[in-house]
Amino acid sequence: MRLATVLHNDTPQLAVLNADTQKLVLLSVAAPDLPGSMTELIELGDAGLTRLRSAVDSAGGDALVDASSVTFQAPIPVPRRDVMAVGRNYFEHAQEFHDSGFDATSGATAVPEFPIIFTKATTSVTGPTDPILGYLDPSKTVDYEGELAVIIGLGGRGISKADAFKHVYGYTVCNDVTARTLQHQHKQWVIGKSIDSFCPMGPVILTADEAGPVEEFHLTTHVNGESRQDAKVSELIFDIPTLIECISEVITLLPGDIIATGTPVGVGIGYEPPIFLQKGDVVKVTIKPIGSIENVVE
Repeated sequence: MRLATVLHNDTPQLAVLNADTQKLVLLSVAAPDLPGSMTELIELGDAGLTRLRSAVDSAGGDALVDASSVTFQAPIPVPRRDVMAVGRNYFEHAQEFHDSGFDATSGATAVPEFPIIFTKATTSVTGPTDPILGYLDPSKTVDYEGELAVIIGLGGRGISKADAFKHVYGYTVCNDVTARTLQHQHKQWVIGKSIDSFCPMGPVILTADEAGPVEEFHLTTHVNGESRQDAKVSELIFDIPTLIECISEVITLLPGDIIATGTPVGVGIGYEPPIFLQKGDVVKVTIKPIGSIENVVE
């Protein structure tokens, strides 16, 4: 299923999107007994999905609305804690970042020996069509990073790679927008990546049970219609089970936690000279089979 948080008649609601018909089932009407927030729904796990499927299958009348009649928000508009993110996790991107002059952390080698984990503030999360507030970056070095985000379902600590996918609730699209000069100046990545609006996300959570092989997911990023990034998730240096095992070894993962898995080659600082985002630029990140987010820079 494709789960969404939408504004319908100015009221936030959970909904299920039919990608073929572009119709939404509003859960406040079809399943009023289910929670009203995505995090609470995720906490119900498989039992919640079973109840949800039954409600969707029998939905009709006022429960059905056109997707064009609502505004999609981030699927989890206010995460319970910071987004966990991974740096330099595609081979070619690791090299382009290493060579760019903006990486103050890599040392002698481009490809990391262990996953590089950082976080993005909850206040950086915005919806799939919300603006990127580039004017908040005093250095004027805003860059894009299209990424697959993993949504944790069943929480836990000490999760093995063999069991990792049992803890994945679903997947969504995000843009790990970055102020490159701030990232370099502060010798760590939180400040440059946590600016308000610097994590557009959505439009839906594609649940793991219907997602198919995640390795075949295809990510593309376009800026003003120009192709910039094009990769499959199979090209990750550290795959999803490795990331879950690494993080959960020392941090208890919670239902609704978000892990942004890294970006492929083709970011703005990979060009000579670097191409930073400017006011009015339109950045579109698509991951098949999930969907697209498209954000204008302000």
